[in-house]
Amino acid sequence: MRIWAVANQKGGVGKTTTAVTLAGLLSQQGERVLLVDMDPHGSMTSYMGFDPEGDGSSLYGLFHSGSGPVSSMIYKTKFENLSIFTASTALATLDRQLGTQDGKGLVIARGLSEVSGDYDYALLDCPPTLGVLMVNALAACHYLIVPVQSEFLALKGLERMMRTVAMMNHARMTPIPYLIVPTLFDRRTRASGQALDNMRERYPEGLWHEVIPVDTQFREASRAGRPISSVAPRSRGSVAYAELLKAVLMQDKLDFKAAG
Repeated sequence: MRIWAVANQKGGVGKTTTAVTLAGLLSQQGERVLLVDMDPHGSMTSYMGFDPEGDGSSLYGLFHSGSGPVSSMIYKTKFENLSIFTASTALATLDRQLGTQDGKGLVIARGLSEVSGDYDYALLDCPPTLGVLMVNALAACHYLIVPVQSEFLALKGLERMMRTVAMMNHARMTPIPYLIVPTLFDRRTRASGQALDNMRERYPEGLWHEVIPVDTQFREASRAGRPISSVAPRSRGSVAYAELLKAVLMQDKLDFKAAG
């Protein structure tokens, strides 16, 4: 199972949309995909029709012993080949609860290893803050996707994210391969163009050569609780994410071969 984390230390940049859309495209290709909602806000959980305030099993249980096998905490969605490890608002208490507990940064990696034979891909939707959940995601992932809204303030979140990646690379045996993805790009505005130029100048090696455009169909897909590829497969947004998936698959395969 290949594990991709979708992360940025700023909210509202398209992390959940990116994770859900890529997962939807992969599942339509016959891949077995596990979505992992690591954000206490539970946006992905709600998107897929589950309640982050509910009493059922969730990712929170993985951080507490005696919660049962990992497979029992995962739910099937209404889409073929697509399952989800739901979030709960209780995830927000983990940093305080776990404190300096040994091994707290490897809980997700160990948990996913238990179900690695059941899925081809796991996509982790990360919270926008640096804490135990973000550390777990970066420790577990084979590839990192960093969505960045094409506007000035989002670039500050990208700077923080890149510092976090550098910090994690010191702790890992191998650096984290990553791809920066410009999202919510509006060709009609000067601000989007300037932000994109800034990213190209500062991150020429790690930046995807295309963009994810603003598209009202994302809103329609979210309202329907479906990946955009199943709602409007020919829309600008869906076509752009299909191109992104090709790029990520190609790079991830190259990194996997190099590591092997």
